[in-house]
Amino acid sequence: MKAGAWLQRTGAVLEPMAGREAAREARLMLRAASGWSPARVAVARDDMLDPAVLKLLEAMLARRLAREPLALILGEWEFFGRSFAVTRDTLVPRPDTETLVELALAEPFGRVIDLGTGSGAIAVTLLAERTGAEGVAVDVSEGALQVAAANAARHGVAGRLAFERGDWWQGVTGEFDLIVSNPPYVSAAEYEALQPEITQWEPRAALTPGGDELSAYRAILGGVGAHARPGGRVLVEIGAAQGEAVAALFTAAGLQAVEVHLDMAGKARVVSGRVPAATDCG
Repeated sequence: MKAGAWLQRTGAVLEPMAGREAAREARLMLRAASGWSPARVAVARDDMLDPAVLKLLEAMLARRLAREPLALILGEWEFFGRSFAVTRDTLVPRPDTETLVELALAEPFGRVIDLGTGSGAIAVTLLAERTGAEGVAVDVSEGALQVAAANAARHGVAGRLAFERGDWWQGVTGEFDLIVSNPPYVSAAEYEALQPEITQWEPRAALTPGGDELSAYRAILGGVGAHARPGGRVLVEIGAAQGEAVAALFTAAGLQAVEVHLDMAGKARVVSGRVPAATDCG
């Protein structure tokens, strides 16, 4: 079979499920199976597919039609211009989270902590972009920490990123001038309505805390007093309807300059706040 014919057929098969992403998913499968560059995939319409490559492609397509996320089929996904390994122990990095990274990079920082790091996409990206910084990545899942450590090594920041297994601040020592997190914030009712690619393949605990979708924010803010340097920043990802509630928690915790930031789609996505400087205390 020619590459172009496979791409056309696969795009049509995936379209009812993947919508506008169908053609892109087909191209990503072809790249992974063939080892071809994006440029070659774009022009390889008349190239014949090797039988071994075609067999692999058909196996990948079958997995995708079973609603397995493409990121897990490929074993990696792009975030902020870098490729990150992902497994069933981690969330797939989403473009929405890049809003948090961009805000974090808007000011200098020397020491950062990423609470609930998952694949490590946030922590690794921040250290890769700020070569003089160091950080700590925390997660309750040992499997997630193994993936995050592999991603830190992949992107050359392993020597500057420590890993701690624990529930939020458990086991964490020291202070930080940047605290970031993409915590579980999906309500139990919202979770049940999500696509099977999410509910059947990604770790539930990383998406929803259960009955109280604000519980993770309370836990994060509960450790800010002991671990944030004066003048430091706190940034968390939120659900689109949670801006006002999370901002109120930030203010009640004593943070200043609290703001709700929008993502590329114009939806509330990040709440930020600043720890009072030493001169503001007392």
